[in-house]
Amino acid sequence: MISAGVPLLGLCAPSGTGKTTLLRHLLPLLKKSGLRVAVIKRAHPGFQIDLPGKDSYELRAAGAEQILVASCRRVALVREIGRERTEPGLVEMVGCLDTRTLDLVLVEGYKQEAIPKIELHRHALGLPLLHPHISHVIAVATDRPLRVALPQLDLNNPPRIADFIRSYIDDTRDSRHADTPDPHRPLLCRRP
Repeated sequence: MISAGVPLLGLCAPSGTGKTTLLRHLLPLLKKSGLRVAVIKRAHPGFQIDLPGKDSYELRAAGAEQILVASCRRVALVREIGRERTEPGLVEMVGCLDTRTLDLVLVEGYKQEAIPKIELHRHALGLPLLHPHISHVIAVATDRPLRVALPQLDLNNPPRIADFIRSYIDDTRDSRHADTPDPHRPLLCRRP
């Protein structure tokens, strides 16, 4: 399992299942409960985050390998990785985050990575479940009951999914605190 110093939880499903839509509903619910959440989203190779005519776009188009745009409200880094390099893995992407300021990182995509995942399943798409073929699925969010030996969440009930996520974070914190010495305790008080 990937260790990041903060709980990681993936949402995995075929395209068109509603991963981003669910995230848009979950984020305000999680934030309202006091959680500080980051999202890592895997995108298609040609995605753009800036627009022609904007300074950042024009500077990147002119040949800048990295563009860092900063204001008093946000910072954005665009880094060209070129065609020769393979796509960055999840560990590298998590390394770009300041996890000290986070309670959770939600991951959209990266379904093959070794992180806990909630699989989304829509009956109307007629597609098979992923979880027999990918590892670390801890629950299935579905719009119809399934015969699976995993917790099932109502895909159309984001507040209940948010409750599940909060419980997952609490369980993760409890197990992490049981195994990790408190860095603020004096050395003599730490477990060996």
